[in-house]
Amino acid sequence: MIADEDTTTRELPEPLSLRRMVGPGIVAVGIGMAAGEIILWPYLTALGGLGLLWLAFTTLAVQFVINMEIERYTLATGQTVVAGFSRWWKGWGVIICLAGAFQYVWPGWATSGSTVFTYLVGGGDPVWITVGVLAAIGVLLTFSKVIYKTVERVETVKVVLTLFFLVVVVIFVISLSTWGAGAKATITEFGQIPDGITFTMLLSAIGAAGAGGVHNLVLSNWIRDKRYGMGAHVPRLISPITGQEEAAGAGRYTFPTDEASLSRWTIWWKRANAEHLVTFVAVCFVTIGVMSLLAYETLFGRDDLKSDPSFLRIQGDIMAAEVGEWLKLLFLAVAAVSLWAAAMGLLDIIGRVAADFLHRAYLQNSSRWTEPRLYLAVVWAEIVLGSAILLAGFTQPLGLLIISTCAASVVTLLYSILLVRLNIRDLPAAIRLRGWRLIGLLAAIAFYGFFAVAMVVTQLQRL
Repeated sequence: MIADEDTTTRELPEPLSLRRMVGPGIVAVGIGMAAGEIILWPYLTALGGLGLLWLAFTTLAVQFVINMEIERYTLATGQTVVAGFSRWWKGWGVIICLAGAFQYVWPGWATSGSTVFTYLVGGGDPVWITVGVLAAIGVLLTFSKVIYKTVERVETVKVVLTLFFLVVVVIFVISLSTWGAGAKATITEFGQIPDGITFTMLLSAIGAAGAGGVHNLVLSNWIRDKRYGMGAHVPRLISPITGQEEAAGAGRYTFPTDEASLSRWTIWWKRANAEHLVTFVAVCFVTIGVMSLLAYETLFGRDDLKSDPSFLRIQGDIMAAEVGEWLKLLFLAVAAVSLWAAAMGLLDIIGRVAADFLHRAYLQNSSRWTEPRLYLAVVWAEIVLGSAILLAGFTQPLGLLIISTCAASVVTLLYSILLVRLNIRDLPAAIRLRGWRLIGLLAAIAFYGFFAVAMVVTQLQRL
């Protein structure tokens, strides 16, 4: 366990307005609105119909509970949950960082974006396009003064473009009968799994619905850089090249649990929940729903779909024939940009999680290996490894995505268990996890545990 002497008592800052708190949920949904919403859930809908919408919406509800427990700890301490886990045993941080590196080293999002881009422009090599995109992302993150602000702006633009596209397809493509079929299937087929859908595909899909894996954990870092709660006392992640690095702060903060502080805490907590519910859960709900309805409208019942992003090209051709070539171009452009923006966010995620853990646990007294320098080292290492995987010949986008998203579901199961202990044991009684939130988190553990065990059993039966 890391010693508690690095804990410092400070006042809980006055709550920000809800408008000023908006941002972390947008970043989370901007990164998450990609593989699951554009590829995996539409692909499952094209194969099995709308009978899995219940699972997507259930996953979003489960993730809301998990994500707010991640935010609770950082709001109260200014410390990330990975650092919190590591206070008991540094091995938890090592395991999560390695799991995150494994989850995101497979460049499935970037490769899928490049593949869709070749459909848009009529040719090109997705491998070399992806290598170039990854390098460009690395340069952008390297030369961003305040890295969080850059990521937030990119993901905000992506979310706006995607929502615009959804409005267009609702008006021009999706029929009333499809809306009715979606509503009926969500209610009458709740708990059912359509024929032909494996548990591996399901585990992958729930790992890509909204956020998943280490993606959720980095909410700690984002709300800290957004100055939520005690995160206001923690230095932000500043580029060591273009910005002046801030002095290191304490490892963990606490605030007096007097009446005034608890009153401020209540406001912080309500506004953080509102921000995440609207910007993350609601946007993911709409995106998965509309994209699945679009896939049902255009692709369900076809027997020429392959297990790769080529079904997006077929979908685009159908929209061009029914509405116009302009809609196909818009669809492919939005898909490519969304997947590339997600790749940027995922590199930011593993960079933040690994840099925070390594600096706090092993390199706190190093003047050379500051957190920003560790961040850039991890980001560029992931870029190099991802490019090497592609150049070595492992280029199947859907295969890469399934590996990444299955890993995400298993990681989510692990840290959900750790969150129960963290937010009961390591927080003051007045603000700790309890009541329906505790029941919800235990239900989340059961949810991810069921699908993880089912996948393992299914794979063993094939041996």
